[in-house]
Amino acid sequence: MVSQIKVNEIIKQSGSSITIGESGDTITLPSSATLSNFPSNTPSFHAYISSNQAVSNASKTKAQFDTESFDTDNAYDNSTNYRFTPQTSGKYFFYTQVRLDSASNNNNIDYVIVDLQKNGSDVSSAMLDFRSDRDGRKFTVNCSMILDMNGSSDYVEVSGTISASYTADLKFSGGSTQSYFGGYKLIG
Repeated sequence: MVSQIKVNEIIKQSGSSITIGESGDTITLPSSATLSNFPSNTPSFHAYISSNQAVSNASKTKAQFDTESFDTDNAYDNSTNYRFTPQTSGKYFFYTQVRLDSASNNNNIDYVIVDLQKNGSDVSSAMLDFRSDRDGRKFTVNCSMILDMNGSSDYVEVSGTISASYTADLKFSGGSTQSYFGGYKLIG
């Protein structure tokens, strides 16, 4: 037997919580329903390098993620600083992928490093080291980290380093699937 309860407001009778359903029940909301005052994974953003970015040999270079796929709270600067500065405090998950490339047909890369930085200091790094056995000229490096952000002045950005014996045309590869950076606030 199916029953309906139609009310404008549910208020607890006593105690500090209201329970809907029992363990194992599924609560379904219609797709057109609007939930308010529920936590969400925002602010959030995802940006990528739109075209190849030249870098100098063995020099730490800020990655210029200049194109936003989304930025829920306008907290990512894609034109000057290339950094995310959320105005909401909490724990955030950040991720990046950078494709580092040498145009040389020779396998000449010594090492590549990608750094996630908070307020200008490295907090997470990923490195591929080929000094003992050079075997390529294009490498994709991924890095991620959960960070506490104060919601007023903390910022996160990405830098990378390529060291190669042939130093012409070193770059961070552009394109939405090549080099990207994103993050979102964790619920809870």
